[in-house]
Amino acid sequence: MKEKSNRIVSLTSICIVLLFLVAAAFLTDKESVQNSPWSLVPPVIAIALALITKEVYSSLFLGILSGALLYSGYNLEGTLNHVFVDGIIHVLSDAWNVGILCFLVILGMMVQLMNKTGGSKAFGDWTKKHIRSRKGSMLATIALGCLIFIDDYFNCLTVGSVMRPVTDQHKISRAKLAYLIDTTAAPVCIIAPISSWAAAVSGFVEGENGMKLFVKTIPYNFYALLSLCMLIFLVLLNVDFGPMKLHEENAVERNDLFTTAERPYGEATEEEGRKGHILDMLVPIFSLIVFCVVGMIYSGGFFTGADFVTAFSQSDASKGLVLGSFGALVVTLFYYFGRNALSFNEGMDCLPEGFKQMVPAILILTFAWSLKAMTDSLGAKEFVAVMVKSSAGSALSFLPVFIFLIAIGLAFATGTSWGTFGILIPIVVAIFQGVDSNMMILSMSACMAGAVCGDHCSPISDTTIMSSAGAQSVHINHVQTQLPYALLVAGVSSISYILAGFLKTPWIPLGIGVVLLFGILLWIKTSQNRSRVKA
Repeated sequence: MKEKSNRIVSLTSICIVLLFLVAAAFLTDKESVQNSPWSLVPPVIAIALALITKEVYSSLFLGILSGALLYSGYNLEGTLNHVFVDGIIHVLSDAWNVGILCFLVILGMMVQLMNKTGGSKAFGDWTKKHIRSRKGSMLATIALGCLIFIDDYFNCLTVGSVMRPVTDQHKISRAKLAYLIDTTAAPVCIIAPISSWAAAVSGFVEGENGMKLFVKTIPYNFYALLSLCMLIFLVLLNVDFGPMKLHEENAVERNDLFTTAERPYGEATEEEGRKGHILDMLVPIFSLIVFCVVGMIYSGGFFTGADFVTAFSQSDASKGLVLGSFGALVVTLFYYFGRNALSFNEGMDCLPEGFKQMVPAILILTFAWSLKAMTDSLGAKEFVAVMVKSSAGSALSFLPVFIFLIAIGLAFATGTSWGTFGILIPIVVAIFQGVDSNMMILSMSACMAGAVCGDHCSPISDTTIMSSAGAQSVHINHVQTQLPYALLVAGVSSISYILAGFLKTPWIPLGIGVVLLFGILLWIKTSQNRSRVKA
């Protein structure tokens, strides 16, 4: 009955979208949609449908199709060309995107190899003796996520590969693992001076020392700092709410880590009777970390004379991660062959199997990138830029929270933090450069924090998709369970930005935000306990 009801809701939602697009044909033309609110319609359609229908692929494609229809003025030939030539083919021809897909595939291969040798199981057995509680496994996941601050893509997939056997052992739902991964990926990278994110942000600042400004923004990055506090509070208070509560209860009481029936990454396990060693897990992961760091500084010119910090600040994360992960894959294969953990044929058979495991993530990423191409072609960047500039002259003390909310909306709609930085940071710098350096730093922080928050909330965000892949969680489950948590932190962060706009200091607003967040979670915990007693 419930399945039939969901099908009716999904079909009704799709019909409403189609009717809206038909109506839009009479309300718009090719010129009127450019640099207007219509430019945000495609991602709104995709996100709304994904949340309502719980089906990502068709939702993303309908978003792409709507963007192409608006762009072409409902011309059939123009629409098809824009979807495939300017959209899917274009994004799959981009060197950065292809590099990220290659990195995903190689990670999938390495995970499959670790499963085949029994390395993941051996690591899980070892952790049984050293991590003996659910709290301990979650805290260990958070700690590892904070340690791998080099790049969010690398963080998502590495932490997922390492900690998944541990959290599975302690009956932590895949949705909760995906949340732990996602919330220690971008928030850590955005406050780490040595990271690909720091390099990206500093590159958007003209006429200033970008890295120096980045360091000054760290205390004002309330969303990132409060997100990390939220993780610790959730674990220590042992509290969950919203859809996450159901997932965690199913994991603990029914040993169901997924809650829903879908298993997009399969349930690959080690072969019966194959006894692995803990080094079968640690050697590949350690190799991955070392080689990826080397790959990133190589792409930044470290071996041609640049110092380490400079090389990192100008590194190409996509290129560096591909080179590093490939080096780690070669080392892993030779290590396994050398100790006879795998035969040559078994090792080669793992490669296509690893590729298959990453197909869902690759398809979602491709559609998400194509959707962003649609919004770019409709002038979403220019529309948002005009909105921010027009608001700069009034109520300057409220400008940081306004920028924070604009950045959330833009990152949510486009699924990209870096794209949001690229749009908003140059505007902020242009407004305040040489006028009010403190307000410039605060507004930059608000932009960065809002971009990360919107990225967390959006089902079309690449880091959200990769967190699902790293945890091997159903993607829409991760989005639905993470959304209430991200919105709670966003609400508290908004209050902190309002206070900071008036006080011009980060510490008092941050302290108030931490106390307020803890108080809300404690109230939720107390309310749940009372409800349990009454029941």
